[in-house]
Amino acid sequence: MLVTMLLLVVFSGAVLCAQSAINGRLGAEVGVLESAWLTFALGTLVSFLYAFLFEPQHAMNLFNVPRWQVSGAFFGVVYMLVIVFAMPRVGTAAATVAVISGQLLMSLLVDHFGWFGNNVIHLGGSRMIAVGLLAVALVLIYKSNTVQAEAGRAPATVQ
Repeated sequence: MLVTMLLLVVFSGAVLCAQSAINGRLGAEVGVLESAWLTFALGTLVSFLYAFLFEPQHAMNLFNVPRWQVSGAFFGVVYMLVIVFAMPRVGTAAATVAVISGQLLMSLLVDHFGWFGNNVIHLGGSRMIAVGLLAVALVLIYKSNTVQAEAGRAPATVQ
């Protein structure tokens, strides 16, 4: 079961990358806010229908949870606006590694300090090495974008 769940999360990450790349191109064509609006409008419709049809007993719980738990929705808006703006400018791979870097850094802080009611998992040497390796990956991918752009081999990006 754990392996299946991890594979599902990997698939979800692949879908997130594809969504970001597609929304980045859409944002370059129609505007960042318009692209984000479309994503949230469709997401609202689909999630509302899902909640109404499959989980109606949970709908009222939204009014009873601590307000800080609802703040995660606003973070989604920030992510969407930034990624739609950045993706066509820095490239899909660099933007994706940058997102993963931010996620890893924040997840390590959440684990280390036990924020948001999570279990404490202390920041050890292997976790610090992972952060360093991811930073190296981001630099190398971004530099390869720059080298290819200078050589005229990279696809045009939005300035």
